[in-house]
Amino acid sequence: MEGYILIADDEKTFRDTLAKVLIEEGYEVMTAPNGVVALQEISKQEFDVAFCDIRMPGIDGLQLLEEIRKVSPRTSVIIITAYGSIESAVQALKRGAYDYIVKPLIFDEVLVKVKNIIGFQELSRDYKRLRAEVEERYDFRNIVGISPKICEVLNLVKKITSTKSTVLITGESGTGKELIARAIHQNSPRKTEKFVPINCAAIPDNLLESELFGHVKGAFTGAISSKEGLFKIADKGTLFLDEVGELPLSLQVKLLRVIEDGEVLPLGGVKTIKTDIRLIAATTRNLSKEVEKGNFREELYYRLNVVEIALPPLRERKEDIPPLVNHFVNRLNMELRKSVSGVDPQAMRILLSYSWKGNVRELRNVIERAMILCEGDIIMPFDLPSPLSVGKEPIEKEEDNLKEILRKYEREHIIKVLEKTGPDKKEAARLLGLSLSSLYRKIEELSIPWI
Repeated sequence: MEGYILIADDEKTFRDTLAKVLIEEGYEVMTAPNGVVALQEISKQEFDVAFCDIRMPGIDGLQLLEEIRKVSPRTSVIIITAYGSIESAVQALKRGAYDYIVKPLIFDEVLVKVKNIIGFQELSRDYKRLRAEVEERYDFRNIVGISPKICEVLNLVKKITSTKSTVLITGESGTGKELIARAIHQNSPRKTEKFVPINCAAIPDNLLESELFGHVKGAFTGAISSKEGLFKIADKGTLFLDEVGELPLSLQVKLLRVIEDGEVLPLGGVKTIKTDIRLIAATTRNLSKEVEKGNFREELYYRLNVVEIALPPLRERKEDIPPLVNHFVNRLNMELRKSVSGVDPQAMRILLSYSWKGNVRELRNVIERAMILCEGDIIMPFDLPSPLSVGKEPIEKEEDNLKEILRKYEREHIIKVLEKTGPDKKEAARLLGLSLSSLYRKIEELSIPWI
């Protein structure tokens, strides 16, 4: 196991012996005869562990401990003491020392302490790295798109992240509802707490109540112990109910009560449990129509629909396909260890003309398959699955140049927004994510009529 260790002790025989034992275990060791030299070494590099004798001339162990905590807070300090100085060692623990050891040393015990410290530090670094990856993955920058519709979604998401309000995300399968839910959580004050997702359509009705609310021992046949529900597990964090429209009416009543009271009653229990969560729900169904049919409780619909985020299908925002493709290529290059640089213009034409019933999820799967099959550094039309181009009429007078394809779609969508806002160019610029002067420049560049 790798690790950098400092030994500060005024007894040469002791520090040389301890250093030899640690070096034999594979650690890199530096020694210091006093606290001054120890601080000099710490200023040069960061140590994982520092052994500090409690009694040294000049700077003693307690003073050295305080200095180390200032200049190298990641370093774990182990105080070295004798039987007569245990009280000083206890003081050191109160001031932030990791542990203490008593002379004469039992080297096996010392090695166990060092191994535990470095193992914990590795886990801590892994945790920080994984958290950083999660934060990067669900950063707003990863909600990819340039279309007015996706810009509206992003603006709305940014407005609601700091609130506790319940959110209902609607949209077809594959439009990225969970991505939006995770982005809300990851950019909210609850981001250090749990994000707990559950697909309500994937769990049988007779098990769903227990999964959501928990149960007590003996609540039903097979309940040999009590179980916490997801509402309790997600306490202080965010609970994401995907496909909430699939909940049976009996559970809709209980869910409404939890939202209103902030309390959960486990199955078979008599005592409620307080819970503090941010609830985000998602559905592919039209819940207002389900209410009319009697399949969804009206009061629950209004409780969930405090803020609605409607995700547009990919076929309604085709100008987002090129940036999405670029995003997936970059991400999949790392995952697949490939070096694909882009998409052939003819292949992009095929991607732009396809209907994408599976939306963004289907697009990602197509790009992943194409990259696996791709033998060069460009995705070619023959790398794409045949259903994308089967039955398609050739596009009349379509440019092969990718810039021209993008120019065409950019022009069409600016015209749509201008038609929507009429004479209010300022509002059109806001929807497009452009400054007013940039919009005027686009109108001139793309020969757009002054609507």
